[in-house]
Amino acid sequence: MNSTDPMPQPDDTDTPDTTQIDALVGDWLSVPAVAELLGTAVTSVRSALSDRRIIGMKRGERRIFSVPACFLVPKHLSNPANVKPVAVQEGAQEQIIILPALQGTIIMLSDSALTDTEIIEWLFSEEAMLGQTPVAALLAGRKSAVRRAAQAVA
Repeated sequence: MNSTDPMPQPDDTDTPDTTQIDALVGDWLSVPAVAELLGTAVTSVRSALSDRRIIGMKRGERRIFSVPACFLVPKHLSNPANVKPVAVQEGAQEQIIILPALQGTIIMLSDSALTDTEIIEWLFSEEAMLGQTPVAALLAGRKSAVRRAAQAVA
């Protein structure tokens, strides 16, 4: 699979077991579900996949292309180091966005010749240099530490 192809074509001979990655990631979202949460069109999500702002993989029996749910965060958590109280009007929901620190990490790991599946596995596996998973470190605002750990992957 070409790592820049956000929606790979089905290949009957390529049906890897995703059980291990599913256990690491937990919650997944289909492309239409991502679009709904972001309040945008499916074509915009496909563009984000193409731009490498997020990645996903085909999984499950039906081989549905899915994105890890924790790649999407409430807007006030886009920069965890600068968390401000959020004033959301009654009955309204806070805007959900793609975690901004994710794109550079994805690109760095892609440049090290990792596939999207390998990148997802690395992001959700405990990393000794970080003392936690890289995705948890990104969500905590430790982007520089994650990028240093990603450099060691090459």
